[in-house]
Amino acid sequence: MSHSASAQRIWDIPGGIHPPEHKHESTGCAIAQAPLPKQLILPLAQHIGAPGMPLVRVGERVLKGQPIAAAEGFVSVPLHAPTSGTVRFIGPVPYPHVSGLLEQGIVIDCDGLDEAVECDPWPDFREREPQALLEKIRQSGISGMGGAGFPTAVKLSARRQDKLHTLVINGTECEPYITADDMLMRERANAIVSGIEILMHILQPQEVLLGIEDNKPQAIAALRMATSGTPIKVVVFPTKYPSGGEKQLIQILTGREVPVGGLPADIGIVCQNVGTCEAIARAVIEGRPLISRITTLTGAALARPQNVECLLGTPVRELLEFSGFQAEHLERLVMGGPMMGFTLPSLDVPVVKTSNCLLAASRKELPPPPPAQPCIRCGDCAQACPASLLPQQLHFFAQGKEYEQLKAQHLFDCIECGACAYVCPSSIPLVQYYRAAKAEIRELEQKHHKAEHSKVRFEQRQDRLQRETERKEAERKARLERAAALKAEQAQAADTPQADIARVQAQSASAGLSEQHKKAKIEVSMARAQLKKAEKQLAANASAELEQQVSQLREVLSQAEQSLATLDQQVASSPTAPAPAASSSDNAEALKKAKIQTAMARAQLKKAQKAAGDAPSAEQAAELAQLQQAANAAEAAQQALEATDSQSATPSASHPTASNADAEALKKAKIQTAMARAQLKKAQKAAGDAPTAEQSAEIAQLERALSSAEAAQTALEGSSPAAQPATQPATAAPDASVEALKKAKIQLAMARAQLKKAEKAQADASEIATLQAALSAAETALHQAEDNSGKPAPEHVLTDKSGVDELTRQRKTELALARAALRKAERAAEDANDDATQAALSQAQQRLQAAAEALAEHR
Repeated sequence: MSHSASAQRIWDIPGGIHPPEHKHESTGCAIAQAPLPKQLILPLAQHIGAPGMPLVRVGERVLKGQPIAAAEGFVSVPLHAPTSGTVRFIGPVPYPHVSGLLEQGIVIDCDGLDEAVECDPWPDFREREPQALLEKIRQSGISGMGGAGFPTAVKLSARRQDKLHTLVINGTECEPYITADDMLMRERANAIVSGIEILMHILQPQEVLLGIEDNKPQAIAALRMATSGTPIKVVVFPTKYPSGGEKQLIQILTGREVPVGGLPADIGIVCQNVGTCEAIARAVIEGRPLISRITTLTGAALARPQNVECLLGTPVRELLEFSGFQAEHLERLVMGGPMMGFTLPSLDVPVVKTSNCLLAASRKELPPPPPAQPCIRCGDCAQACPASLLPQQLHFFAQGKEYEQLKAQHLFDCIECGACAYVCPSSIPLVQYYRAAKAEIRELEQKHHKAEHSKVRFEQRQDRLQRETERKEAERKARLERAAALKAEQAQAADTPQADIARVQAQSASAGLSEQHKKAKIEVSMARAQLKKAEKQLAANASAELEQQVSQLREVLSQAEQSLATLDQQVASSPTAPAPAASSSDNAEALKKAKIQTAMARAQLKKAQKAAGDAPSAEQAAELAQLQQAANAAEAAQQALEATDSQSATPSASHPTASNADAEALKKAKIQTAMARAQLKKAQKAAGDAPTAEQSAEIAQLERALSSAEAAQTALEGSSPAAQPATQPATAAPDASVEALKKAKIQLAMARAQLKKAEKAQADASEIATLQAALSAAETALHQAEDNSGKPAPEHVLTDKSGVDELTRQRKTELALARAALRKAERAAEDANDDATQAALSQAQQRLQAAAEALAEHR
């Protein structure tokens, strides 16, 4: 079926209903200006898309038209202050939604001055670039005024690469009770036409159609007069709900249908509301952002139904009172129309950009819906659906949560107009089922999207870990190759345990060596050990600094070997050289070295076995076999050296070893004394000035241990042969010179301590100078005493100190952990003195005692 109006063909839409209009109640008077409220509540989310980001602070004064929130993202628009005032609060505020939940917003206390920022009008908009006009519309905060609230600039920018041939202007306003657009077209038709001309300049359409229902004769007359002489066609068509829907209006005016899941831009059409056009004209030509809108105030609970222009953020309660609100007659307060609107949970919510109507309905106007009855399959809902859907089937699938069937039945083509529920004889709230099903489907799709995103991230992580594993494996193979090459070089240099065995055996069979010869051998051994250590570090982590260090150590080793070779030649060429006894120190050094190499080989073997696990690869098996051979060779070398050492360690009648045993015992006693003294000092420092009973007992025990150690050391010093008076006057040092040397050393130590103390206390310069002079004199006296004593100058010999064995390290670690646990338990006992803390303290003390005993026993 088609009709004709203004020489423009029109098409009919399927379905639709004709509910009572109730529009005459609010069109009896002109648009009124709502009074300035005392406070404005401005939610940041007033449109579809991302809410704005606040630009102001609490306590800041703002002016009318000043931006107070910036657009956060592409699908977003800024928010402006509707009047001048002071920002009172930024945070959760009431929001017009059926849930009654709060939303982030800005509260402004109005000062009544209505001071505005300077405007930037563009009356010459035809000389502006379309992109500049789009940005002007965006920065003016304009979104759809017809109810959906989609950002206008985003909608105008959609699919601009497609050729848009038709611009449709929606002046239908088909829902009952709402007359905001009707009154706007009556009184501001010229402004609407100016906004349409701005859109025409931006989009350059081939055709502009302004659709309006035939129940608005005054608005039709005003628009026809305003569009006279323009390419804008005013198209009048019969009244039917919901012809004001975007897709339905496009079908009525053009006969084209928007594809399923598509947009009007997909078929070359853009649709805008007449209220949006008026806001665009105000923003571009006058330079005023969107800070107010026309809202219909109607319903039987109002004494004066009317249309008012109110500021955004005005509380609903104040608007209703302005129209003579009668609270005793109110049954429901609906924002929007009775078909697609929603009930407000409170009168404190504000007006936002999409608030086109406030319906204060009485019980007679909107009676409570009767209870839903079972569907009788009458089919009225399918006949009333403007989207040609099957509401009955959608209802059944929504009840059963059959989401795939709902999508197959095109649930998302439903515009939620409510026509199906309006005609349902069983009073089934069909639209509520559809809304709930849409929300559940969107939630499931969002979860699915997150799951897919997580799956992609997991796969990327697995790939990254695989690449990292391959890189580490390649580095490990490279290290093994470098280590193998280094071992080959060392084997060529004959630096193996077997070579050490041969050297020790040769030394045991040959004549003894001089002191200088022994020192040369020690230097060669130390240089060789340092070189090995540096080469191992270089193999593990190559760097220029390590390469330079290895080169220097090789030169040192070469020089030491040359010196030793020279001494060997001198010994070999001397026919009258005495034949001293074989040195046991070289045997012990070689045996010690063999033990270390055996332990290292075993540790490397265990580490490789642990890394290989129960199913080693071919490369790991080869590496294990190589390490096993190295461990066997090291153990054989150690056993050979032990056998050699046991043969050479047999004491003879002419070489007693009692003096060596006494010296060793004295050395151990001195170490015990030093350890006891250090433990006592540490305990005294930890106890402080007010020790506890446990700390006092521990200090007393340590003092007794120190006294015992000092007594044992004194006894050994008295029985040591070194402490006996010398019987050879030719080699004994004079007692007077030795005593003078001791005093000189004491004086030097005291002078140095006094100087350090004065410097730490920041004494006067004269006092420090005096102490420095005393220190110089003490040093001179020490040098003179050393010369008089006849003692040789001390020789500084570098020794290779082996590291702590693994068991000792474990015992020390346990001792440190036990001390830390005891301190923690003591602090807890100070804070809360109860049975639990005392038990924990006792347990910590027992743990510390056990750890100390284990370490002492191992040593």
